Amino acid sequence: MNPVPQKNSGRYDFAFIEDKWQRHWLTQNTFKASEDSARRKYYLLEMFPYPSGKIHMGHVRNYSIGDVIARFKRMQGYNVLHPMGWDAFGLPAENAALKHDTHPAKWTYENIDYMKNQLQRMGFSYDWDRELATCDPEYYRWEQLFFIKMYEKGLVYRKMTTVNWCESCQTVLANEQVIDGQCWRCDNQVLPQDMHGWFFRITDYAEELLAECDNLTGWPEKVLTMQRNWIGKSIGAEIDFPVENTDQVLKIFTTRPDTIFGATFMSLAPEHPLVDLSRHTSQAEQVAQFVSRTKIARKQQKPDEEIEKEGVFIGHYCINPFSGDRIPIYTANFVLMEYGTGAVMAVPAHDQRDFEFARKYNLPVKVVVQPRDKQLDSETLLEAFEDTGVLAASAQFDGLSSAEAKIAITAFAAEQGFGKGMTTYRLRDWGISRQRYWGTPIPMIHCSTCGVQPVPEDDLPVILPADAKPDSSGSSPLHSLESFYKTLCPACGEEARRETDTMDTFVESSWYFARYACPDFTDGPLDRDRVNYWLPVDQYIGGVEHAILHLLYARFFTKVLRDLDYLSTDEPFKNLLTQGMVIKDGAKMSKSKGNVVDPNKLIEEFGADTVRLFSLFAAPPEKDLDWSNKGVEGASRFLNRVHRFVESNREMLTSAPDQQASNLNEKSRALHRKTHQTIRKVTRDLENDFHFNTAIAAVMELVNLLLSLISENAENDIAPAAIKEAVDATLLLLAPMTPHFCSELWEITGHEELLENQSWPTFNPESAKDEEIIVVLQVNGKVRSRLLVSPDIGNDELKELSLLDDKVQKFVGNKPIKKVIVVPKKLVNVVA
Repeated sequence: MNPVPQKNSGRYDFAFIEDKWQRHWLTQNTFKASEDSARRKYYLLEMFPYPSGKIHMGHVRNYSIGDVIARFKRMQGYNVLHPMGWDAFGLPAENAALKHDTHPAKWTYENIDYMKNQLQRMGFSYDWDRELATCDPEYYRWEQLFFIKMYEKGLVYRKMTTVNWCESCQTVLANEQVIDGQCWRCDNQVLPQDMHGWFFRITDYAEELLAECDNLTGWPEKVLTMQRNWIGKSIGAEIDFPVENTDQVLKIFTTRPDTIFGATFMSLAPEHPLVDLSRHTSQAEQVAQFVSRTKIARKQQKPDEEIEKEGVFIGHYCINPFSGDRIPIYTANFVLMEYGTGAVMAVPAHDQRDFEFARKYNLPVKVVVQPRDKQLDSETLLEAFEDTGVLAASAQFDGLSSAEAKIAITAFAAEQGFGKGMTTYRLRDWGISRQRYWGTPIPMIHCSTCGVQPVPEDDLPVILPADAKPDSSGSSPLHSLESFYKTLCPACGEEARRETDTMDTFVESSWYFARYACPDFTDGPLDRDRVNYWLPVDQYIGGVEHAILHLLYARFFTKVLRDLDYLSTDEPFKNLLTQGMVIKDGAKMSKSKGNVVDPNKLIEEFGADTVRLFSLFAAPPEKDLDWSNKGVEGASRFLNRVHRFVESNREMLTSAPDQQASNLNEKSRALHRKTHQTIRKVTRDLENDFHFNTAIAAVMELVNLLLSLISENAENDIAPAAIKEAVDATLLLLAPMTPHFCSELWEITGHEELLENQSWPTFNPESAKDEEIIVVLQVNGKVRSRLLVSPDIGNDELKELSLLDDKVQKFVGNKPIKKVIVVPKKLVNVVA
């Protein structure tokens, strides 16, 4: 039977097809994963969603990307684990429950049911048997066990500290959750407040977290740079400066001990305890006002915002232990308590920030490092000299290079007992206490006799009480619910009070990927054999906004669980893909901007496969995707063209023989060649950086060639086997992107085995080669010869081959060659 053009222009019945295959995959457990040591494993994971109520286009894009990779790897023969779950605790559930007059648990689980149905409508290849929700006591009981084990190991502690307080959310925020001085959830101003809180000693792992960034070769450099900067390693010296007329010592950390003789004032962070010395001086009121103003302003400051440098003298001096100089102490708005010791030795001649401050407040400037090519004068200095050089005005260290002086000065301080070499980090311990209800209860008990005691392991989980319900006051109901907080001390048996803070929700997401390997395991948090088989995650996918939140915490938690002997791996995620945002009308989609596109409506109008195809085709995964209604319509038209062609040629496609590369006419050979070139192109695009957009474009080119050859072929002499081969390749190559569509067409074209059981197609290198082309060779504008060359030949190689041609050499003779003109792949003219 001869192929025919498309018979009609109607849409295929995507609703019927998608429902049919989704039911099949669910009932047959098509994507259920189990350990198999004889097969290569591939663990594909997208960051699990918060059950907010509906999936949005960002979810669709993220999960479509992951699903393509999972299906592609499965077709390549990998044993693929592709799970899904719910990051279910958090303040938004409390706020929504208040708004809708319901309980956070009811609101959350209803949302999970709804969103699960949405994800299933998209046809994602999840192993739903591994589904978990972090608000399930069977999940967070193990998190509470981890907390206790970390406490016993000294990795958890409680202290009074200045915290980031969001009045609107009525809770503490970690440093990483304060964005431009505002709460990451509600965008309201964050204020400093003193209170007790629980902390994880992430700083104990600072060096390992930093060093192993170099081993994460499958991560974007941007994310690694953000983590390195957040960890913030600095190597230098800690020096003690005695505070005059007190028994206090001001410890400073500096990365430039070679400039210590140039220190002319000290700068303290407003939170530094020595600032309190001002209380007994005439500066007390001025300092207090400055400190309060600075703390508030700092929370509102954007990371890249330049602030005017300000400070106040605290009424005290310290003594430089090297020179004996009397140095005034200031508190300044540019010094951070989180960096070093919270005190900075100010050297105006060699630090531009200090220079500007000194000029503003008429403080001395003293040059102690001279460049090698000129002499600097403190009186005429217009800006700080921040480079290294040769020491001057530095007593016995004069004449040393900066590098030599750093070593010598640090050694001298250590010998004299007022200093030492030191490495510091910007990273601070992770404050995990939250004053909210909807979170994992912290498993600790406060006893007036025995102090703080961990809950006995046999009493876990400490279950979040269902009879507690947040109210409009913003305060956690746990603080006043006697049935929850009244308990007995596990050490002495006397009456005690249960901890009423809950854990930061980032704790739940710091280990969920490991629990996916064994969600049904009840003898402990993790089944070592199964976890060892699946971890680390081979490909993780999520937003770059999590670079110093979730991604850093997950790395820390993995190392902790390794040291607690629950895991064997050092890192959680081998490869990381950070997908771009979905943009509409020039801005990220959001309800507040009124530019949200509802995936449900798109699925109803065009089908899930069209939505998937557009989200994959519109941009490379790491780039932002500009929303286009025309783009969605274009994706729909393409799928309908393929469907109409297959339907119009079902009989021919089901009866056509397997492809034979020999004895094909020119048009059949062209189609056969294009089919193998397309397989090669798509395979490489998916394996190298997941370039789905160019892979889809290649399949479209194949389809366009197929349809044009048939519509222009009056002789109907294209081999049915070549057509069938092209159609089969199209369906196999598109299967990860549009699985319902391709599964249906694969079935109706007579294949006995289901598409989901097919291997990824392979290309024949010989078949994928382009036929050689003829290039005309001229000498002084006259045709003298011809070359048969590959169409991929470059201009330089073509020029070289032309000059070696016997006939060209004959006609050029001994004449000098003036120039060689190349018309790519067509003509070479040698001018002699």
